[in-house]
Amino acid sequence: MTPRPDQRPTGTHGLVAYTVALDAAARCFQVLASIQRPPGDLADQVRRAASGMVLNLAEGAGRSGQDRTHHFRVAYGSGLEVKAALALLAATGHLTADAAQPALGLVDRVCAMLWTLMGK
Repeated sequence: MTPRPDQRPTGTHGLVAYTVALDAAARCFQVLASIQRPPGDLADQVRRAASGMVLNLAEGAGRSGQDRTHHFRVAYGSGLEVKAALALLAATGHLTADAAQPALGLVDRVCAMLWTLMGK
């Protein structure tokens, strides 16, 4: 599912975190598609947060200085939001922990990369 390096969209400056974030977002969308009747607002929140993680990472890749770091912080926050929303879906019986794990693993990986990019 992860695009090959020669298929990366331009403007990401070769950030591996961007490629992993794309894969994580795609997995989140797949998880949502597997749920028979997810709560609409929560499903929408997962979609928006997963998209925001990818989009802010891409925007940060094209910035410099504190502006770059700001976008990486926002992407990190979106990753945490995805994790919380998937946990909430699991806690309310809409999703099993096993079904969420592939997406959560990728989001964790993106958050770890973003932590490093933020200089933490």
